Amino acid sequence: MTVRYELNGVEETIDEAPEKPKRPLMQAMMRGAMGRCMSCGKGQLFDGFLATQDACSNCGEEFHHQRADDAPPYFTITIVGHIIIPGLLIVEMMWRPELWIHMAIWIPLTIILSLALMRPIKGALVGLQWAFYMHGFDPDAEDDLPAASPHLESPR
Repeated sequence: MTVRYELNGVEETIDEAPEKPKRPLMQAMMRGAMGRCMSCGKGQLFDGFLATQDACSNCGEEFHHQRADDAPPYFTITIVGHIIIPGLLIVEMMWRPELWIHMAIWIPLTIILSLALMRPIKGALVGLQWAFYMHGFDPDAEDDLPAASPHLESPR
């Protein structure tokens, strides 16, 4: 796309970079949630429980620069809380069980749901980053991590 404008009688032309092809958002997030490469859908996304592979073993798409950071635990806590709290309140209002029964039900259920949802949520967030060309998934972008300053290094 070319933009032309005139300022003080001088015409200027700005050539913008061509738009990148759209990546399928829902497909990328679903593949990520299933632990698969967002690009090809065949390679593994994860190397451990939450650690990502450096790159896809099938198509070579790089994952090492993803930055999900604290978003997966935040979304996991939000989703699990919206499941557990209403369930706890419904059980309390209908049957009024003893406190130990609540603890026996809701603590393990909270832990199980948290562990079950954390990895798919992180995969979906990495898929979202890939689909929107965020955090290193844009081949034309500059590095978005600041370079280390030499004066911040510790003395030896």
